[in-house]
Amino acid sequence: MEARKEKLWTLPFVLDTVINLLVFLIYYLLIVIIAVVAKDSLHATSSQAGLAVGIYIIGTVVARIFAGRFVSTLGGRKVLYVGLGIYLISTILYFYIPNLLVLDTIRFINGFAYGITSTATSTIVASVIPKTRRGEGINYYGLSTSLAAAIGPFLGIFLLSVTNFNTIIALCVFLVILCVVGAFLMEFEEPKLSDALIKEESGRRISDYLEPRVNSITLVSILVGFAYSGILGFMASYTRDIDMVQAGTWFFVVYAIIITLTRPSLGLIFDRKGENYVLYPCFISLAIGILLLAFAQASWMILLSALFVGLGYGTYMSNGQAVVVKMVPFHRIGIATSTYFIALDIGLGFGPYVLGGVKELIGFTNMFVLTAIVAVVAFICYHFLYGRLIGTPDDPALKAQKEELEI
Repeated sequence: MEARKEKLWTLPFVLDTVINLLVFLIYYLLIVIIAVVAKDSLHATSSQAGLAVGIYIIGTVVARIFAGRFVSTLGGRKVLYVGLGIYLISTILYFYIPNLLVLDTIRFINGFAYGITSTATSTIVASVIPKTRRGEGINYYGLSTSLAAAIGPFLGIFLLSVTNFNTIIALCVFLVILCVVGAFLMEFEEPKLSDALIKEESGRRISDYLEPRVNSITLVSILVGFAYSGILGFMASYTRDIDMVQAGTWFFVVYAIIITLTRPSLGLIFDRKGENYVLYPCFISLAIGILLLAFAQASWMILLSALFVGLGYGTYMSNGQAVVVKMVPFHRIGIATSTYFIALDIGLGFGPYVLGGVKELIGFTNMFVLTAIVAVVAFICYHFLYGRLIGTPDDPALKAQKEELEI
């Protein structure tokens, strides 16, 4: 019982969570308006505007590949300083976008900075949460991402309707400055690596950038991200097509509310009962939510879909991260976290491109049915690659603990 009394809500935990909230808020705020800005201000075509949106994710993936390794060798604090510095500069650069090439370049750099910063914050939070409360802590931390996902798009669309792009950028710059202040106020003890471990991270191997121990969850994360990408990429056009735009607008609000209400309890279940009690239901919930959306004939079905999708993808986002943290020794947490988010980004980033072509061939309903099937495939892969190993001699968490003791 003493272990349950370890303090969770420390100043570093709160500051890291707030920084993550603001960084993700800026990301979601800009991603929903940048295509409109590209079309209205730079006369971009639909494909050019799409590139301005998508190139951000490419920058993020590139950053995550390198950020995980440097978090492990240099420490989360230094990497966070670098990420926020680039994030501030690249956000200021939005004030000057004379043409599409400049905009795409700024978007790539901004995405690169976002990838570095979010990898650092996700690694730091694993360092400041007590091990016995890791599932609970990461679920609370994950609320920052969920709230940003709900507030950011609404804020972006609202501000664009009442003010201009430069004013929105000024607000974003101010938010990044707040993040920088918070980062300098954050004090915590980082794990110290031996010289031998630092030398081992030579940068010459793929494993220095991507964590092979979490390959099973990497595959599952790509599938889950791909399944959810259909909702993220086509909700607006789909609800317009079926004449339920208002319900589509409220979808992400319901999604965020469900996550906010359920994550604390799900974190406790994760810590006390284990990840299978949380993750097995989440894959099924995601599939049910997508199917409800596919065959929606009334607004209530779309809102009910949001509930199940929140319990599905929303639950997986934070608990999947908690799983990969368990699967590796402490000095590999940065690389493991980076690998996990790369996998999600790949699914989320490339999904809409693939599904856009699929939609043209088979329509929205069948496209969503296909992504629901992908969610079921993720369930099967999770069970055979990870879930059934828990509590056995092949449990990845037990192997990671043994490795830590050897170190």
